[in-house]
Amino acid sequence: MVEYATFLRAIAAILITNSHYVGVYPIDLIASGGLLGDVIFFALSGFVLINIKDTFLNWYKKRIIRIYPSVWIITIAYLVFGFYTFENESVASYFIYPTYYHFIASIVVLYIPYYFIAKNEYFRNRIPVFMLGTFIIQLIIYVFFYDKTYYHIDTVKEPMIRFLFFQSMLIGLYFRVNHERYLNKKNLSNWIFLISSLVIYFITKLAFSRNEDISHFQIINQTILFITLYFVFKCFASIDGQLVKLPKIVKSVAAFISQITLQIYAVQYVIIHKFATIVFPLNWLIITSLIVISAYILYLAGNKSSDYILRFIDGVLVKLNKKEVA
Repeated sequence: MVEYATFLRAIAAILITNSHYVGVYPIDLIASGGLLGDVIFFALSGFVLINIKDTFLNWYKKRIIRIYPSVWIITIAYLVFGFYTFENESVASYFIYPTYYHFIASIVVLYIPYYFIAKNEYFRNRIPVFMLGTFIIQLIIYVFFYDKTYYHIDTVKEPMIRFLFFQSMLIGLYFRVNHERYLNKKNLSNWIFLISSLVIYFITKLAFSRNEDISHFQIINQTILFITLYFVFKCFASIDGQLVKLPKIVKSVAAFISQITLQIYAVQYVIIHKFATIVFPLNWLIITSLIVISAYILYLAGNKSSDYILRFIDGVLVKLNKKEVA
């Protein structure tokens, strides 16, 4: 993986986890940045999945099987220990779709249109057109059908958020396709734009969430976030060379967090809930340590399970092909 992509994935995991630390910090406002982490994460999904060789069914099968075992393992564990119940959830929502985890529900849907754009060279060279088209569709739905009486455009379990997530995947793909154009191209103005857009994003988020009189314009907040994402990638691409030269321990920590991001996301809710009431900062230390340890164990178990399932499916297909030939 490109060095800056590794660091961005680690940052995304930290932002998403931090946003769930409500009740952990003395001031809940510190527990923020989750949606920014989400869009970075989806953008990186688009960034890394570019060299598509397989047919859609083979490619989609591998993507799904790489994701679901970790979800199944941690869900079964939390059900066994009584942390999850079936009072408000079903077997399907825990294990199949849309799942208890909003990321899974979104990515398994968005993989489908992403595949056909990323696989086709003609489409890959016209990514801004697809981003604009996606935004126009979103805007039409927003204007004519979306409930704008209160602020909820960044609610991650609502279908509307998938327009933003898909646009994020496309912007990640765009930066991968145009990799050389941005790599190590330093420009101070990009950092100024990034910092400015971050400040504006958080100010507008607070304004929209606390003032219903302006909620009709809440799509502005999501637009600013998308602009912020663009400059996040542009700025981090420009310092890839410096990131490569960082001490090995720093890069190792970033790489470690980067490889267990999905598992960090899957294990954290129960752990945060169980230990949030302990005095700060002891609660933060306990929660963070348990999340990292649990996520790594789940990562190992999930990868082994994924490999086994893929080998089993491939074996079954080979036997079926032999029977057909015979």
